[in-house]
Amino acid sequence: MRRVLPFPVLTLALLAMWLLLQQSLAPGQIILGSIIAIFASRGLAALQPERPRIRNPASIIKLIYFVTVDVFRSNVAVARIILEGRRHEQTAGFLTVPLDLHDRTALAILSCIITATPGSAWLEYDSLRGVVLIHMLDLVDEQAWIDTIKNRYERLLLEIFQ
Repeated sequence: MRRVLPFPVLTLALLAMWLLLQQSLAPGQIILGSIIAIFASRGLAALQPERPRIRNPASIIKLIYFVTVDVFRSNVAVARIILEGRRHEQTAGFLTVPLDLHDRTALAILSCIITATPGSAWLEYDSLRGVVLIHMLDLVDEQAWIDTIKNRYERLLLEIFQ
């Protein structure tokens, strides 16, 4: 069964997404969505992703809380920058953050968090040096951003995955 459906939950989620996007439960859409979902999950299996080991599930709740609060704050800050227009001094810049994370899943989650937070974008990760390059829309205090990323996100991701 694992050879046909290597990721059964993903397959069902993809089928559900297909049916929601098509807004139809017609038999043809169910069959077509099933075929697409099965091939997509088998395609993912061909990439052979490593299964993450979650060491501290309680830290996931803390991480979700921090990300939610920070995304809300960033939305407000970006809206303020946009509404102030030229009156706000432009302080956009690039930030290099050294990371202790090496787990690929944790790095992917961190990149999603940073990119999903308005006003920041994960640009490049140098695995040899363990450094990430981030673009910040409002880069006033570099060290404050580095501390936020390392102490809020990276610390919790290390607790979860290592």
